[in-house]
Amino acid sequence: MKRKVAKFSILPVVAGCLFFSFSTKEAANLELEMYKTSPIDSIEYTVSAINDSSLMELPVVKVVPQLGKSYIGFKEAVAFKESRGDYKVVNEFGYMGKYQFGKGTLELIGIYNTESFLNSPELQESAFYANASRNKWILIRDIKRFSGKKINGITITESGILAAAHLAGPGSVKKYLRSWGANAFSDAFGTTIGYYMKRFEGYDTSFVKPERKAKAILKA
Repeated sequence: MKRKVAKFSILPVVAGCLFFSFSTKEAANLELEMYKTSPIDSIEYTVSAINDSSLMELPVVKVVPQLGKSYIGFKEAVAFKESRGDYKVVNEFGYMGKYQFGKGTLELIGIYNTESFLNSPELQESAFYANASRNKWILIRDIKRFSGKKINGITITESGILAAAHLAGPGSVKKYLRSWGANAFSDAFGTTIGYYMKRFEGYDTSFVKPERKAKAILKA
């Protein structure tokens, strides 16, 4: 009788364990099902293709510094009028470089090798300053006398005088000023002293110091 009781008492325990184990396994399977994702055969990304030809068609934006009325603005404005800023150009009359110097003017400021001159931007910049310095020394009295006055409707300024001297030489500028515009000059292209006086008026050229024997020198 005791054995039967024992057997019957064990059966509920075993049944409970089996039920618990099955229910736990099912719960685990259910939890896994919740986080299972469906398989993805392939993922495709679509981007627009850019070829080299389309890149070449993009607009090019040029940034030009605003130089204003400074000395640098002055010389770059003269250079643009003379040659569009081209250091290598030689025109049909033999005028050379960014500022279109003649051979005779170059010799006055100590430059005798025109090939070296054309191949050296630094020498050309030095030549422009030396020539302006020499012209300012020659014209210093006329600059003081005529600055602020009007000739043929043009206000005379130091920068206009120096630009005109670069075009025509200081002697021609003296004649123009002292004749109050009656003794005019024009170059081979028809450009006049009055035109340069007007176009380049009002720049600050105080940076240029008057020097009688100014020479173009390359700094070491």
